[in-house]
Amino acid sequence: MISDCGINEYCFPEAKSIVVSGDIHGDFNMLINKVCVQYQMQDTLIIVAGDCGFGFENKGYYDNIVKRNAKRMNEANNWIVFVRGNHDNPAYFDGKAFLHKRFMAVPDYSIVKACDKAILCIGGAISIDRKYRMNAWEEYVKKHRGHTDDGALAKNVYWTDEAPMLNMDKLRQIKDTYKLNAVVSHTAPSFCELQNKNGLCCYAYNDENLIYDVNNERLVMDEIHNILKGQNHPITHWCYGHFHQSFHASIDGILFKMLDIMELCQIGY
Repeated sequence: MISDCGINEYCFPEAKSIVVSGDIHGDFNMLINKVCVQYQMQDTLIIVAGDCGFGFENKGYYDNIVKRNAKRMNEANNWIVFVRGNHDNPAYFDGKAFLHKRFMAVPDYSIVKACDKAILCIGGAISIDRKYRMNAWEEYVKKHRGHTDDGALAKNVYWTDEAPMLNMDKLRQIKDTYKLNAVVSHTAPSFCELQNKNGLCCYAYNDENLIYDVNNERLVMDEIHNILKGQNHPITHWCYGHFHQSFHASIDGILFKMLDIMELCQIGY
């Protein structure tokens, strides 16, 4: 739903715990099995911190995942909220394209409310292998002449509007309405590990703007962090993925948690 201040707000009053997952790279069924079967979680809200895998298949593929797993998720009373990563088609994250009772892809600057906490979700990052992905897709289209770009949700492997965006209007609206307890993003401020993704220099050799764009990605997150701190939000946790490693550090009163692929971390305690 959209709150009175114009912010997308998602409330889960039945949730008794909040868990954040690192990148899942399209392994939706594995995540659901891990949550519902391996760990037997119940009454749990799971937030995926980007690189969910939306856009690499046709939309029907993702709708079928929902149908296949609805019974299991309903019985466990769990929900999964998906935040945008650089390996996701942003068109899925408009609040409408993928919105189901137990599964939803949320827009940037959405507020998720559960367990008496307000969590800000901000997606996006830079793909260091973007040139490779663009070239590979061009070759794919040449070989599969029947493929046409049939709309915003068309299958692809790279999306140009992947970077995180600074939205001052949204931040002001959030300040006037919410007190944030946590942030879930895909990438992180520049003072957090990792400083760079593995292989960056190799990819930059054939992508002259890559280093600049990657640095700007982190500077945008710095600005968001500084604004939130200046607004005196009582933030205790900031979870992110993207770097495919696990690390945590307490910085200026906030526990920054970098999540490895499919790594789970409970927040709020």
